[in-house]
Order: sequence, then C-alpha cells, then structure tokens
Amino acid sequence: MRVGRLIRANQSPKQTRIENRVTHDHNRDDHDEHHHPVQDHWRENGVKVIAGNSLDPNTAQTPGMNRATAISKARAGAEKIWAGTVTIHANAKTGAHHHGDLESIIYVVKGKARMRWGEKLQYTAEAGPGDFIYVPPFVPHQEINASRDETLECVVVRSGQEPVVVNLDIEPVEKPEEIRWIDPIHRE
Repeated sequence: MRVGRLIRANQSPKQTRIENRVTHDHNRDDHDEHHHPVQDHWRENGVKVIAGNSLDPNTAQTPGMNRATAISKARAGAEKIWAGTVTIHANAKTGAHHHGDLESIIYVVKGKARMRWGEKLQYTAEAGPGDFIYVPPFVPHQEINASRDETLECVVVRSGQEPVVVNLDIEPVEKPEEIRWIDPIHRE
C-alpha cells in the first residue's frame, strides 16, 4: 500500500490542494475484473428482485400448507439457499415432516404459529409476527396455525437447493411439553 499526493492541475496557485490518497498494488489482470466488471456481467448476475406476486407454487408440498418459491437456483441463480413463503389457513395444521439434512429458518409475518417437533411431536412452542423459528436437519416437525380465524403467513429460508420434504406418518402425543426458548448467549 502506498500513500500518494494528488495535486489538482486546473486550479490557481491559491486554490491548489494537495490531498493524500491511499493506493494499492495489485495484479493488472485482476484490476478490470474486480474494479471495473463488464457491465453486462453484473446486469445478468447481480442483484435479483423477485416480485411477491410472481412466486412459484410448483415446489414440494406438505398437506395442510401452501409453499411457494421465491429464491432458487432456477429462479435467481442462488447456489446455497432456497427461500419462499408458507401459508397455513386458519385452524389448520401440516402433516409431520422433515427436510433431510437442510436447516430451515421460518420468519412469521402474520398470524400465530404453533410448532410441534420430536419423534412423537412431543414438544411445542409458539411464535408470532416478527419471531424467527429455527428447525435443525432431520427434526420431525409440524406447523400449526394457532388462530381460528387468521391465516398464518411465513417466510422460509433453507440451507440448500433441493426441495427436500420427507412427509412422515407419526402418531403424536396428546399433550406435548411446552418449551420456552432461553437465549444461550444472553441468559438472565
């Protein structure tokens, strides 16, 4: 790294300013690629905005919910994540399922979600608007709309591209144990 001086030439002696500028050395071949990319490259391979009214419902489904894809390799060029929406109608629930080795994050936009999980769906927790839900790989779970009259709307992000949904035939326990999340970093 070098510090250079820049003197503005088109100024009178009184107006001449000397500025310190930081410059760096790099391979000239890398310069164009990293600092001045071909405009068309970023036009086609840069940021993608997917309109909410253009989500694709042709994705793996679980009885009781409607999934729609927003971000995938085919739709946006994403390599390592999948994102979409989930809608569960009032007083409805999904079948038990898991997503293989994928991690899932669910963000509740509207409504009240009740999650059940475990080999017999023996654990439960609730989430409302603004809450995040984390589902680890291979965890059997079920999403339930805890409202009798409001649709549950969520955004889902998964750690992979494959539309893995393994629907399970589970006989759930009658009264699941309620689990309250405690922040392991900021315990009170």
